[in-house]
Amino acid sequence: MTTTIQFIDTSEELISLCEKIAICPWIALDTEFLREKSYYPQFCLLQIATPDWVACIDPLVLKDLTPLFNVIYNPKIIKVFHACRQDLEIFYQITGKIPAPIFDTQIAAPLLGIQENPGYAMLVSNFLNVNLSKTYTRTDWSLRPLQPEQLKYAADDVIYLCRIYQKMREQLTQLKRDDWLINDFKQLLNPDLYAVIPENAWLKFKGKQKLTGKQLAIIQALTNWREYTAQLQNKPRNWLVRDDVLLELAKLQPTNLAALKSIRTINSRLVQSYGVELCNLISTAQTSTPISLNASNISPKKTRQQEAVLDVLNSVVRVRAIENCINPVILASRKELENLIFSMETSILLTGWRYEMIGRELCALLNGELNITLNPEQVNINLSVFD
Repeated sequence: MTTTIQFIDTSEELISLCEKIAICPWIALDTEFLREKSYYPQFCLLQIATPDWVACIDPLVLKDLTPLFNVIYNPKIIKVFHACRQDLEIFYQITGKIPAPIFDTQIAAPLLGIQENPGYAMLVSNFLNVNLSKTYTRTDWSLRPLQPEQLKYAADDVIYLCRIYQKMREQLTQLKRDDWLINDFKQLLNPDLYAVIPENAWLKFKGKQKLTGKQLAIIQALTNWREYTAQLQNKPRNWLVRDDVLLELAKLQPTNLAALKSIRTINSRLVQSYGVELCNLISTAQTSTPISLNASNISPKKTRQQEAVLDVLNSVVRVRAIENCINPVILASRKELENLIFSMETSILLTGWRYEMIGRELCALLNGELNITLNPEQVNINLSVFD
């Protein structure tokens, strides 16, 4: 393909590009953004490529990207990404929607025997024998003008992605695994992955399992407040209050400024800006009933026998992974095996291609319907129950 990079920063150029995109069966996309100093990512550059052309679009200059989103959101065009979560988050925040269908090379790679969650540079090296430059990894993409070397660096993220996608699709077709990833990709289209609800922020707070009663209620109130305030001010949440400080507040429970100031981890800026508000939140939370830590919030404690059962299940997974030239972790991680034991109705192993390859077999094994024999060379699984 040509390496001439189109830099799109006028409406006329954008409309012309959209006409080319509209007739494509698929496009490769990537974004450049900054979020070190903000809650929401600052969208700085969008790269799009096909085997025939590559373009870098400047969203900082082009304030109306409606024509672009109209074609990108065309359901007839496959959107190819690598590690798409943050890219999709940007699209969702701008439009309130997620482009579909998608193909994520990071998710597809393990089905071709590559390790779980491979980096883009690793895939480029493995598939194309090209070593990417890391010169502009830490560049500030909000600064203008962008230099030709920066644009080339950004464009490489989609130029090689096109070639990797083509090779992946060819190999998946040869292995008859074209449809295996449909369910995995659909899960990435769930808006709940990208819409952060402040009331649920406590669920991601590390250390919540050790809190009970008033402490848990306080953490729930404080994380809710922090998330909402960070969104409102568009600041990183830890710029407002760090996790360790929130934990200290939940334990010490200061309800007045004097008590708050006496805590060593509390700085004067925090007291001045939010002291009264924090004390009021803590005081109210002390008389509130916390949301309980139920089975969906914490992992159940396993007995030694259950750990042994997990070891047996994992051995079956490894056998099937070897047979199908798949990384065992992508087939069924230990966490997913735990979920199968403790919460079978929500197990991903009972959906899609995983059910056919391993899920049905693991259920039969747990129900005592399979026999496993082994010798020093291999593990044998009796599948007569399915005959």
